[in-house]
Amino acid sequence: MSEDTNHTATTDRAGTIPLPGKIIAVHLNYPSRAAQRGRTPAQPSYFLKPSSSVSATGGTLERPAGTELLAFEGEIALVIGRTTRRVSPAEGWAAVSGVTAANDFGVYDLRTADKGSNLRSKGGDGFTPLGPRVIPAAGLDPAALRVRTWVNGELVQNDTTADLLFPFGQLIADLSQLLTLEPGDVILTGTPAGSSVVLPGDVVEVEVDAPDAAGAPSSGRLTTTITAGTAAFGDFGSKPAVDDLQRIEAWGSEAEHAAAVAAGRASALESAQPESGTVSEQPASVLTDEIRQLLDGVAVATLSVSLRKRGYHDIFIEGVSSNHTGTRMVGTAKTLRFVPFRPDLFERHGGGYNAQKVAFDTVNPGEVLVVEARGERGTGTVGDVLALRAQVRGAAGIVTDGGVRDFDAVAQFDIPVFSQGAHPSVLGRRHVPWEVDVTIACGGAAVQPGDIIVGDGDGVIVIPPQLLAEVVAEAAEQERQDAYVAEQVAGGEPVDGLFPMNASWKARYAEWEGPR
Repeated sequence: MSEDTNHTATTDRAGTIPLPGKIIAVHLNYPSRAAQRGRTPAQPSYFLKPSSSVSATGGTLERPAGTELLAFEGEIALVIGRTTRRVSPAEGWAAVSGVTAANDFGVYDLRTADKGSNLRSKGGDGFTPLGPRVIPAAGLDPAALRVRTWVNGELVQNDTTADLLFPFGQLIADLSQLLTLEPGDVILTGTPAGSSVVLPGDVVEVEVDAPDAAGAPSSGRLTTTITAGTAAFGDFGSKPAVDDLQRIEAWGSEAEHAAAVAAGRASALESAQPESGTVSEQPASVLTDEIRQLLDGVAVATLSVSLRKRGYHDIFIEGVSSNHTGTRMVGTAKTLRFVPFRPDLFERHGGGYNAQKVAFDTVNPGEVLVVEARGERGTGTVGDVLALRAQVRGAAGIVTDGGVRDFDAVAQFDIPVFSQGAHPSVLGRRHVPWEVDVTIACGGAAVQPGDIIVGDGDGVIVIPPQLLAEVVAEAAEQERQDAYVAEQVAGGEPVDGLFPMNASWKARYAEWEGPR
């Protein structure tokens, strides 16, 4: 039953907004933004912003001292005009007295502090500029509004309400099921693609209009100039923290971040480039040029013999084979782990810049990306785009104990890919991307980041780095002996006493090999 009263919000004669009692923000609503994030929600979800975050005119906004990732989000703000409780979606729009421009600023450096509440990351003073004018809702078509954002005069967001995931009436109906919307409350209705990071000195402008309505009414441009904060965070609460995932999400994509780095506006990814003047925490690889030269002539089968002598038996990644005949792969392990599919886990971890995308975006030259898929071959774990990304990044190969999508296309790439074969399905059938750079189990073998991965026609083997030098030296010697034995067999010698070599043959081998 509808409980929609006629207590109407008022505005001053300039059309500006009184201080709202509640500010409710929608997480995702524009298809363009959902595509950018890699997930499309089935139903709307929300968070609250404090009324103290409102800036009625825009003006200036401090980027907090010690933070890097202050991002803008141009949005359409709905101003509630009457007390509204339990209305239907068809009745929802009638509760709106007007619309205006909003900028839902947020600091990605503080996202981890609130675990999803967004209180500090989006609730700071001045983080919700509104205005400068309210467009009366009467006569407006809620599906024919437009929001645009400019940064330093360049248009960066431009979208309409024609195909929102959740129309305005639905948002109001959904919210009013459990809480009373009151005159003056504001609903921020989501941002389209194009949200990104701004720096001190940047000027951000947001405008909402109805270009097809009579008179093409507009909110005017809501202008905010970014300044640098000077007050440092104290030691009595969570401090700002950023990582590669936050940088890429804040800038909008890795490509946008890379462009910002090239323009001198952003810090490089930590995994790709240590800060100037610091020493990388990654230990120097034991896979030296000398060892690589020895490995070039050593088969996986021979390496396995040396490892078995040392008590290492479960070092094969079982069940995988290469997409290229005659492939040889050598590199250090970078790991990615999938867990079994569960709808709630996939909702939280499967979309957006998930662990799978992070792994392929941060794999370094010479690394082999090793994927734990629990031996589940009934879905793809790698496709053509991700395989190409790994190749472009300089990866030495990919190993998964699951399936590969776009198998024929992947086989055309230069990068070696070892898998259980082809499967057309996507992750959500069996897997949830979970974490990177951890110890995993792939094909029955334990794999840690930094382990040495070697693959050839016999399969893939894992060598603990502390054993690499002695195992390779022994295996290389065994290969030389095997080459000698093969030469003798080819010349007509019987294998008895030769394979393995008895004392007589060992003496003849030493003479054949000569001084070393």
